[in-house]
Amino acid sequence: MESLTLAQKISVWVLPILFAITLHEVAHGVAARWFGDDTAKRLGRLSVNPLKHIDPVGTVAVPLIMLLLGGFIFGWAKPVPVDFGKLHRPKRDMALVALAGPGANLLMALGWSLLAKLGVWLEWSYISLPLIYMGAAGIFFNLVLMVLNLLPVPPLDGGRVLAGILPTRWSVKVAHLEPYGLPILLLLLVTGALGRILGPVIFSLQGVFFGLAGLA
Repeated sequence: MESLTLAQKISVWVLPILFAITLHEVAHGVAARWFGDDTAKRLGRLSVNPLKHIDPVGTVAVPLIMLLLGGFIFGWAKPVPVDFGKLHRPKRDMALVALAGPGANLLMALGWSLLAKLGVWLEWSYISLPLIYMGAAGIFFNLVLMVLNLLPVPPLDGGRVLAGILPTRWSVKVAHLEPYGLPILLLLLVTGALGRILGPVIFSLQGVFFGLAGLA
């Protein structure tokens, strides 16, 4: 995609990014409802309308700034509210609700790889190239969101999974780190450590999905 202009990149990326963040959050809400908490449904957050989930800073401003600076694309959406006390088995179900988001991104990465595969198969430049570019973007952004959220740092999904599987004594200690989670991530981002940690995993997985799409 290096040959695309900034405007072309934004036009190709906007749908994959919106779907990635929206369905990630909806998946949390659907899983929470399945396990007994209907808070997200009552607040209208089980919607595929991106406006329900967009955070003006985390979803728009920060990724756009990172794009312009040529750095690691980083951002977040408004988290879907979950009342863990209403879950059937709060400790276990908290981990499962947290995993639902990255799981949705994994499935979407597969879906975008199929779209890119269709573009490769059609071989019609005026149809194929948009499908290929959008499919490649969808694979990349969903993998970024999945891998980033699996970091074992609360309030990321990986932190909640860690708290859910550890003994109660240790899970409480992990939960107490939540107020420091975002500053820790920003520090890792600014120092370049976040890219060094996540990059090898993301690009390895990207190679697998690009192979499935016939892009490798």
